[in-house]
Amino acid sequence: MRQLLASLAITLGIVGVAHADLQGDADAAAGRDKAAACAACHGPAGISIAPTFPNLAGQQASYLAKQIMDIRDATRSVPQMAGQVDNFSDQDAWDVAIYFAGQEPAVGQADPALVERGEALYRAGDMAKGIPACAACHTPTGAGIGSAVYPALSGQHAGYIESTLKAFAAGDRTNDPNGVMGDIAAKMSDADMAAAANYVLGLH
Repeated sequence: MRQLLASLAITLGIVGVAHADLQGDADAAAGRDKAAACAACHGPAGISIAPTFPNLAGQQASYLAKQIMDIRDATRSVPQMAGQVDNFSDQDAWDVAIYFAGQEPAVGQADPALVERGEALYRAGDMAKGIPACAACHTPTGAGIGSAVYPALSGQHAGYIESTLKAFAAGDRTNDPNGVMGDIAAKMSDADMAAAANYVLGLH
């Protein structure tokens, strides 16, 4: 557990420095125009109606810009996004990211039956399994940490969070810094993933 926490701290520092000056020239107005094609899946203001597509509204701009560029560069495979951002420049990615970051985030309702376990994992982790608290990187309010490129989770679709955790655990998604999420997700049971995902849906 100590090694994992140390890795989290190192990752936060390294990635934070790398992204410190990248969003200064981003233009939300330009991003709104460039994001028009995103509306079909993510909603015009970044709130999707289908749980398979993530909400983008209120997301940390640094995280969203990284995902756009990773998908463009085939560092992250998202079949549903095939061809959507192939022609995006880094500037385009940041413009769209800044636009969605400025939108009002979604508010979800958690299932009371799963809240107790979800809250325990989110706020304290599970020492016996070597799972650190989600709040350590995503903050107690689920807002994420932009300087470290850690995403906001508050109000995110539970189905999307759950499928993402499973992808990290299986090694199907590997664009997390230093493999931190892969290590964590691999220690979570399906029930843990469902509980954590449900909790962040209602975290606001």
